[in-house]
Amino acid sequence: MEKPKVNTDIVLIGAGIMSATLGVLLKELNPQLTIEIYERLNQPAEESSSAWNNAGTGHSAFCELNYTPENPDGTINTKKAIKIAESFEVSRQFWSYLVANDKLPNPEAFIHRIPHLSAVFGEQNVAFLKKRFEAMQSNLLFSDMQFSTEANQLNYWMPLVMQNRSEAIPVAATYVEDGTDVDFGELTKSLLNYLSKQEGVSIHYNHEVRKLKQKKDQIWRLKVKDLASKLKIKTRSKFVFIGAGGASLLLLDKAEIKEGEGYGGFPVSGQWLKCTNEAIIAQHQAKVYGKASVGSPPMSVPHLDTRIINGKKELLFGPFAGFSTKFLKKGSYLDLIKSIEFDNIKPMLYAGWNNIPLTKYLIEQVMQSQEERMEALKEYFPNAQSEDWILLEAGQRVQVIKKDEEEGGILEFGTEIIHSEDGSLACLLGASPGASTAVSIMLEILSSCFSSQMLSEDWQKKLKTMIPSYGQSLNDNPELNFKVKQMIRQTLQLLKP
Repeated sequence: MEKPKVNTDIVLIGAGIMSATLGVLLKELNPQLTIEIYERLNQPAEESSSAWNNAGTGHSAFCELNYTPENPDGTINTKKAIKIAESFEVSRQFWSYLVANDKLPNPEAFIHRIPHLSAVFGEQNVAFLKKRFEAMQSNLLFSDMQFSTEANQLNYWMPLVMQNRSEAIPVAATYVEDGTDVDFGELTKSLLNYLSKQEGVSIHYNHEVRKLKQKKDQIWRLKVKDLASKLKIKTRSKFVFIGAGGASLLLLDKAEIKEGEGYGGFPVSGQWLKCTNEAIIAQHQAKVYGKASVGSPPMSVPHLDTRIINGKKELLFGPFAGFSTKFLKKGSYLDLIKSIEFDNIKPMLYAGWNNIPLTKYLIEQVMQSQEERMEALKEYFPNAQSEDWILLEAGQRVQVIKKDEEEGGILEFGTEIIHSEDGSLACLLGASPGASTAVSIMLEILSSCFSSQMLSEDWQKKLKTMIPSYGQSLNDNPELNFKVKQMIRQTLQLLKP
């Protein structure tokens, strides 16, 4: 039998939040585009986009202390927090546009209003949080943030955290009422459901991209295998986006673009403690984030976290970090070995040597017992009982390793965008705050890979319709910030009860 052949404008690899976001943006900007989406698993959002595999905080930098590091002179650096907060508002504006135009269903399916708190213990940490609060509140995006060390107020904000807590140890918290919880799994499914109904879009599950290569005509040739029928498909595309989570690095290696040389990956797995006691779940209505342990990766920032997953209120604590050589939760133990190439072995070795404390930390996390995990939980919920909590596997992340002239190789915690010089291929590596900033990340890809179209009057007009703050800073524009926030709260049904 002759292999089926497909010609398309766009190929999106992976059916997660990133591909879904890029696909919808492209079809809104140019409805004539044809798009093929290939997903290795039998349904969308099964890896990093799944609600059980990510924090779902709706990263707005309200509570994540690792986004506001302390400078050597003792001041607080708010630059990253502001960028992330701006990016999350861009995402919320885009979702609002889709909801308002009946392109997404009832927003209660994927987003809910949940207060965001940072909680710390001990004099030194309290002093840090107070300093952070003062630096944050001076910015428009964080002007509603509150700070307290008063027991009555803290009891009201986070009752489980304050139950049976020693009065000898100072406690402080910041509180933002306008926080959100996002079920990125449900959001991804809704985006792809809308996309699948558009003319010229095909979504293929149980399809794995095995090879991709660009010819002299700048068209990408992909070899795709239908894992169900074993049929092999040849696909030709003008543009390819690799948004396959941990598998992106392996696909980037196969693409053989010079911009992807030298990149490696370090896999980090995670686990949650999930509460099974409905009475306890009902008492907590917040996302309470603390400080990460020294040497731990950012994805391991501890939090006692109210979640709404598949419409049901849940309570999680964690995540606890771990190590696996898999690059995906449903990947292969050979992934790490397969990722080692001549051009990245040096950066990977240097990064490994420079991060021995992290390796030690991950080994310790893997070896933890249930009792040790419960001790970590009791720092945030002193009355916690082991019988009320079960252990769940969380997502798998691949932290980026890249060349560095001074250190040989460095481990990056964040999201890395790589694109070919001609703009015909883009690849996304890394992790948090990923999903929450998906729209901004995709806009950056569009600016790099569709630069002439992005400057056109037609696309500019459409972008400003979808994202009213496009090209402007909410943090520097009180009137625009107020208008946008009110629109988002109304459209996404996030108004105060």
